[in-house]
Amino acid sequence: MNGPSEFLWYIPNQSVAGHRGDTAAADHNSLDTLVAQAEAIERNGWTGALLGTGWGRPDTFTVAATLAARTTRFEPLVAIRPGYWQPALAASALATLDNLTGGRVRVNIVSGIDDPAAYGDGEFDKAKRYERTQEFMQILRRLWTQDGVSYDGRHFTLTGSTLAPKPVAREGRAHPTLYFGGASEAAERVAAAEADVQLVWGEPLADVAERIARLRALSDTVGRRHAPLEFGLRITTLVRETSGEAWRDAEAKVADMARTDGAGWHDHRGEVAVGQRRLLDLQARGDVLDTNLFTAPGRYGGGGAGTTWLVGSAEEVAASLNRYRALGVSHFILSDTPYLREIERQGRTLLPLLGARGTETGG
Repeated sequence: MNGPSEFLWYIPNQSVAGHRGDTAAADHNSLDTLVAQAEAIERNGWTGALLGTGWGRPDTFTVAATLAARTTRFEPLVAIRPGYWQPALAASALATLDNLTGGRVRVNIVSGIDDPAAYGDGEFDKAKRYERTQEFMQILRRLWTQDGVSYDGRHFTLTGSTLAPKPVAREGRAHPTLYFGGASEAAERVAAAEADVQLVWGEPLADVAERIARLRALSDTVGRRHAPLEFGLRITTLVRETSGEAWRDAEAKVADMARTDGAGWHDHRGEVAVGQRRLLDLQARGDVLDTNLFTAPGRYGGGGAGTTWLVGSAEEVAASLNRYRALGVSHFILSDTPYLREIERQGRTLLPLLGARGTETGG
């Protein structure tokens, strides 16, 4: 098992109300609503939250900066896309926010295609997009840690670039942690070489173990120059007082999804990426895998982290998360809806069982 685990939540950052079964209120993405979620995350033992990104959503960096300014410990995991951001500008903006917040910024690099023509990104070739992502991550690291940076890549060039201010450096953290997702061969090569944390979605334990082993071996093949790659799980966790109550609620949610064709549940209806296809293919192996990994949501419109759910009592879900921990997963990004209620419920019932920071057993 890796070192201490970290537990983050998810703030969807959506223009359209009702995301994944959340309350469809007119003020769902208002300042008051978002701040209430960030404050509840901070108050209930979570480290921070992933902020969703995509064209047609509110700008992720702006939301992250606003929530960081209204909290004292909340750590935003800011999702950004190469092609939407230039690397030097992203490095500067993120380093500035990191300084202003005392080192609270985390970064999720997203390469998947997302209506690039709408915001002027002309790179549609998948191989080139991942090649560009690798250059982007290399430039971030160098600008955050070096002066007089020159870089001559196929996609980006810099000459004598020195960033000021640089991110907050402290023991074990030279700069904001770089998270990365993707399950294709090209994505995994980038992760093995450049990411700090490789994120996976809710696959069965054996599948996650196989991916971790492959990525660790690949890290040697690609000549990784950084600290060993760490691993994170992004998944929906449906937690109730009893197992029976949890499964009744899970089945009721899926029945509602079936009635509405999963409206509001799937953020990945365009190009079906390799990781999404892996989740959808799980349905052929059964509705429930391992002890409580529910695959039925993907059959009725669930997408991304909403494709599979861990379902059960707090004790049962904690036991499942601990099995992922034993494989080497040390970063967890959890969620369920309604988001605010579940931040509080799972912070109160689930996190103490996992020894999370800021909870009763975590100090």
